[in-house]
Amino acid sequence: MTDFTPWAGAEGGALIGLAAVILMAGAGRIMGATGIVRGLMTTQFDEAFSWRLVFIVGLLIGTAWTALFTGITHSISFVPNNWVIALGGILVGAGTTLGNGCTSGHGICGISRLSKRSITATCVFMAVAIITVYVVRHIVGII
Repeated sequence: MTDFTPWAGAEGGALIGLAAVILMAGAGRIMGATGIVRGLMTTQFDEAFSWRLVFIVGLLIGTAWTALFTGITHSISFVPNNWVIALGGILVGAGTTLGNGCTSGHGICGISRLSKRSITATCVFMAVAIITVYVVRHIVGII
């Protein structure tokens, strides 16, 4: 999981950027995964629901397509701990609500629009991620 793969990262980044441009140009929408999924939590099955559903299904199909044609089937595994999973979900939900978006919305789309709020949010996301990895690996010793 820590292999240096610059070409795969560049290709993936280019495709994510292209998807963000297509969604913005085609529908005038920002490609933030949390907002897209939140929009699916409704009883109104209108046009907004439809494009969100197609987007999420496309993510799943793209993952399967990549695994099928590249033979790469890496997965991330962890020892499940229901309390940790629940706490993580609550913290992510609270963070995306307080931050008015998630890492994909701020980091990919917001920075490309030179949004000061998104640049600040992404810097905070990254700093917290770095600190969390350090604490978990070197102080607590979980991983």
